[in-house]
Amino acid sequence: MIGRILSVAVMAATVGIGGAASPAQAQSLTKSKNCQPPKYPGSGYFTSLKVTGVSCSRGREVTLAHYRCRVKKGKAGKCTTSVAGGFRCSERRTTISTEINSVVTCKKGTAVVRYSYQQNT
Repeated sequence: MIGRILSVAVMAATVGIGGAASPAQAQSLTKSKNCQPPKYPGSGYFTSLKVTGVSCSRGREVTLAHYRCRVKKGKAGKCTTSVAGGFRCSERRTTISTEINSVVTCKKGTAVVRYSYQQNT
């Protein structure tokens, strides 16, 4: 119980919650949710979407913004700028001649959007 109270207090201080943050409020800021990914705009699929500290709809916005940033540089392009109001994204790719498979992690402060995709080349 003491550990839970301490972690709530640390979370409140970290994200700048003033006053009395309830344990439910602090916990909802760090709880991860699996969400329905958006429809893939090109030839491929978004295969998963997980968010922490943001809503599923915001996670879908970030996902699509990163996609648009990526494909500006071609089918196999990589996004090197922030998207959707300040999210910075990194990705781990595996490629074969016919497709790209990737896991993308986008962060803004304590908010995290993690998604995966398969894109045909």
